[in-house]
Amino acid sequence: MLTSAAATAVAPVHPAYRPFEAVVQRVLRLSPHFVRVTFTGEDFGLLGTTGLDQRIKLLLPHADGSLCDVGANDPQAVLDGTWYATWRDLPADERNPVRTYTVRSVRPERRELDVDMVLHDAVPGQADGPAAAWLHRATAGDRVVVVGPDSRTADPTVGCDWRPGRARHLLLAGDETAAPAICSIVESLDPGVTAQAFIEVPTSADIQNLVPRGRSQVAWVARDAGCETAEGFAAVAPHGALLTQAVAAWLPRHMSQLRTVVRPTPDDLEDVDVDTDLLWDSPVDPTTGDFYSWIAGEAGTVKTLRRHLVSDIGVARSNVAFMGYWRRGRSESQ
Repeated sequence: MLTSAAATAVAPVHPAYRPFEAVVQRVLRLSPHFVRVTFTGEDFGLLGTTGLDQRIKLLLPHADGSLCDVGANDPQAVLDGTWYATWRDLPADERNPVRTYTVRSVRPERRELDVDMVLHDAVPGQADGPAAAWLHRATAGDRVVVVGPDSRTADPTVGCDWRPGRARHLLLAGDETAAPAICSIVESLDPGVTAQAFIEVPTSADIQNLVPRGRSQVAWVARDAGCETAEGFAAVAPHGALLTQAVAAWLPRHMSQLRTVVRPTPDDLEDVDVDTDLLWDSPVDPTTGDFYSWIAGEAGTVKTLRRHLVSDIGVARSNVAFMGYWRRGRSESQ
């Protein structure tokens, strides 16, 4: 019989992420631009439950429903973490599209995973991308592969960029693609935390019911309310304009909350070409001040807010996380 020490020595090391075979359990249209897809899978009892802004990847089926085999049912392949190498080595026409989403809710005891997906408005003359095309036709029983966190891994927070440390004053901002993460975060905050969240959505009908925890407030801004632009009043606000205005108006009124993290000489901030490079500036170590900001969404808007907080206001880079989830006119790289 193995001693406890020997058993520990030979215990398998589970990767942070692994593939799970899954099927669509239900599809719920939350609003004109949000669809909640609930997945279930035989191994979902092993899904990690960190929540927050934890990322997952979906391997979406081809139009005929086919899925490539990336080792989801092979215990050794799961342990070896070879799913991506297996997918990458397939011929291009056999690879299933891979897209990144945020866990909205996970219930391992019921083997259920909720993912809130955004249906972007169609662009005249432009075909839907693989994710939008799949979401339009998704129905119960459809097969997918979910690459998600394994609850047995040594670090269950892998894939999360929300790291506020001991900060008690928080600012979150994002567009509709960041809404699931922001909603998950504000629903999990400690009671003593003060948080302000801004979420920009396409229409007022996309505003969701939300019960934040702590001393938190969530402000939704809808582009169909319009806004003033340099060219005059626009009936539909340009993407990111209302979010930028809301954050810029909030900051001067709350400088007392930022005083522990504002530097007399702003940190250097390299320029990022969001058309060619990934904008992802997420501090590895927890913040040491009393203010923390998390901003995500369309890369051009995120870049503007990043420059305003760090270069204009002087917030230390170690106290802000900026994630360019997507770029207008470009599909997710794989």
